[in-house]
Order: sequence, then structure tokens, then C-alpha cells
Amino acid sequence: MIEMNQNFQKLPGNYLFATIARKVREFAAEHPDKDLIRLGIGDVTRPLAPAVIKAMQAAVLEMGDEKTFHGYGPDFGYDFLVNAIAENDFASRGVTIDTDEIFVSDGCKSDSGNIGDIFAVNNYVAVCDPVYPVYVDTNVMAGRAGEYDPETGLWSNFFYLKCEEKNGFIPQVPAITPGEKTPDLIYLCFPNNPSGAAIGYDGLKSWVEYAQKTGAIILYDAAYEAFISEDLPHSIFEIPGAKECAIELRSFSKTAGFTGVRCGYTVIPRQLVRDGIHVRDLWARRQATKFNGVSYITQRAAAAIYTLEGKTQTKATIAAYMENARILREGLAAMGYQVSGGVNAPYIWMKTPGGMTSWEFFDYLLNEANVVGTPGSGFGPCGEGYFRLTAFGSKEASEEALRRIALLPR
Repeated sequence: MIEMNQNFQKLPGNYLFATIARKVREFAAEHPDKDLIRLGIGDVTRPLAPAVIKAMQAAVLEMGDEKTFHGYGPDFGYDFLVNAIAENDFASRGVTIDTDEIFVSDGCKSDSGNIGDIFAVNNYVAVCDPVYPVYVDTNVMAGRAGEYDPETGLWSNFFYLKCEEKNGFIPQVPAITPGEKTPDLIYLCFPNNPSGAAIGYDGLKSWVEYAQKTGAIILYDAAYEAFISEDLPHSIFEIPGAKECAIELRSFSKTAGFTGVRCGYTVIPRQLVRDGIHVRDLWARRQATKFNGVSYITQRAAAAIYTLEGKTQTKATIAAYMENARILREGLAAMGYQVSGGVNAPYIWMKTPGGMTSWEFFDYLLNEANVVGTPGSGFGPCGEGYFRLTAFGSKEASEEALRRIALLPR
């Protein structure tokens, strides 16, 4: 008799953003006259850069000509893209990454979920709290999480790294105590989703040193590195020793508006060896077996981001989103809200007013101001009492959201 993966049954409720989408859909159906401002899900709104469109159009024409048609591509990415990645994202910052250490994929979300395939189910996982839900949910599906406690909102077999206001929402490196279990896999995301917090060189160095001492592997999500405005590391590989203990995940979704195009990549250095195995080789086998690569058209589009024209246009888009972040951050602060983020990331992390829970504030904003955000508790117990707004709307939407929020009684 067939048996199902019962770990899926352990997941409490729907995926966070599916729940938000359902609530918004129901509200819109009941109030068709209401003009909703959607600053919840981290989806971009500005169109693809002209350089990207031009490259895609040229690639489409190639696919229509027998002489330039492309069928199956290289398993891990075309040379023209991986070479551009190695040069622009790493060599430009003094980091040497070989092209065969770069694996092009359909996005950071997919890779952060699929990376668990190459690790045994009994590995002990550390996640931040609050955290991007995919890290947690995919490990629950794999059977690493243990049991869920609805009272605390915690899983029995996760090592939680609390990201609290007193520490600038940066997780603190755990003490190493003889006889106590230490994490095997550590998920870090900087600039952070949801809090917008960013980590400095010294802070990231401390994590690398911890992983070196304990033998852990850091899964470093750098999806928002392009939004960094201060003197901070853009890659964990800027830290000496990181190649021996880290995997880095990158995305073009937010950087260049590829949420609807789908492209990203993962870097696994050859120096990363555990249990006598080159981790890179396992990921290469996993991808070659279970993934058929990213389309030629999409990879040509991604490569266009690295042209002079593409860089200029992409930077302008990022600047527009960060201007929205400034407007939201400064506007909310002027109203007396406690806010953070929005400096090195396109997310505003605000404290809910009047002791409201995160979901109470979600419903309040939706019903009274017709503004959609994301409840902090959806990212973990430490997110309770906080709320996330994104800067991915238009400038007009950001300003209108502030105007509506300002009218709310407090």
C-alpha cells in the first residue's frame, strides 16, 4: 500500500503568502469599490530594463532560426552568463569564484528549498527567528524539523537564532559549550527578509569562524545584496575562510525584476568538503538529475544585466525602490511608528501600534486603510508585534499608503 510523506501534514496551515493572498482576495470580492494598495508580498512592479528586453527579443529570434536555434543547454548555465556572474558579482569585489562553482537556476527560492536534497535528514538546522518561511517549511517537508508546538510556534528540532530589536535584528553567534549539540546547517539572509537588517564584516566574520570551529555549513541567502547602500559585505565569500564553510544563493528576481522571468544561481566552492565529499559535486549531480536548466532566452536576458546599459538601467530601478523605502521609513517614523530597515533592503520593519498582534494590525490596515502588508508573526514567533511593508510598489502607492495610515486613529 502506498505511503505519503506525512511530514507535509505537520505544516501548520497554508504558506504565509498564500494565506495573505486568500484574505486579500476575499476582501476585494466583498469590497469591489475599494482601491487596494499592495505592499505585502515582495513582488516587483517596475518593468524589465530595456537592455533585458532587447536581449530577450534577440534570443527569441535566434530560437526561430535553424542556424541559431538552441535545444538543451549546459546543465549548470551557459558560459556567457556564468562568466559575467564571476566577473561582475565576485571578481569586482576581490573574490575569485571559478565558473564551475556557479550553478544557474530558476531562482533563489527554488535553490534554498532544494539544497536540502544533498544533506542527510538527521542534520540539525539553525534558522533565524523571524525568518523567510521557505527555509523552515522545506526542512519540515524533508523531516528535519521534529514536532510543531502550536503554543510556542516552534519546532522541536530546530535551533532558533533570535533576531531581536536589542541586537538590531541581527542573530547572535551561539556560544560553543562542550557536550552541547551545535547546528549542522545554518540559514542566514542578509540584507534580511523580513527585517531589512544588514550585517557588517565583523559580524559575518564571526559566523564564518563559528562554522569553521563547529564544522557547520552556512546557507547564505544574498538575494538582496544589490540594495546595500552602506559599506557592508555583498557576499559571504568576501570573508576569509568562507569558501570552506558556506554556500551562497543569489537571485535576479529583486535585483532586475525577474520575479516573472525566473533566474538565479547558487555558488558552492570546491573547497567546501564534508564527510570526505565535495559538496559542490553533490549539488552538480542533483541539478543534472532533477533540473533541466534555465532557458537560453532567460539566460541571455540575465547576461544583459551585466552590460553597461543593463547595469545603468538596473541601478535606476533599484534606486527607485529604495526611494520608496525612504519615503515609507521616514513617513512612518514622523507619525511616531517605530521602524527599521529600508536602508540596505527594500523592506520596512515596523512595530505594531497599541499592542496589536501582527494579524490584528494586518486586518486593521486592510479594512480601515485598504493597505496590504505582511504580519511579522508569519515569519516566526519573534516576529509577533511587528509588520513588514515592501518598497516594491510605485512611488505614488507608497505616498498614498502613508496618507491613509496617517488618517487612522491611534
